[in-house]
Amino acid sequence: MHGRSFIFSGDQATYAVKLHMRTECKCHGLSGSCTLRTCWKKMPHFREVGDRLLERFNGASKVMGGNDGKTLIPVGQNIKPPDKQDLIYSDESPDFCLANRKTGSLGTRGRMCNSTAMDISGCDLLCCERGYREETVVIEENCLCRFHWCCVVQCKKCMVRKELSLCH
Repeated sequence: MHGRSFIFSGDQATYAVKLHMRTECKCHGLSGSCTLRTCWKKMPHFREVGDRLLERFNGASKVMGGNDGKTLIPVGQNIKPPDKQDLIYSDESPDFCLANRKTGSLGTRGRMCNSTAMDISGCDLLCCERGYREETVVIEENCLCRFHWCCVVQCKKCMVRKELSLCH
């Protein structure tokens, strides 16, 4: 779970949000006629913004400061020097797999994961390839809740058996 430390610049926010704003309009008038039209700008869906930033994150370039204190020099074998549209970083993120008091990371040992998911919530990725264990727990939950007039919800307590996957 090594990553990169980023500070998103205004250019990245512009790319992810501002350039992809869309115009929506609504017609007003008798019987659906469009005698008056109101239009506004609407932000893209959160998922779209996230996908764009993830694409930039995955293609990010590592840089270091130049001797003049103003320029950024690519580190490693980059195909091209980054431009204003590219996401850049200068430091690797700490290893979040292991507990680290200095960074405040609790690590992923003992963390719940989804053993069937193939995405970032999946045990393979979340447990940093250390594996996981299955555990059955019995917990008490509210159940059979009923609303009583006015303004009271009464529930019974039920014992529920749950299967958990926990990182080694």
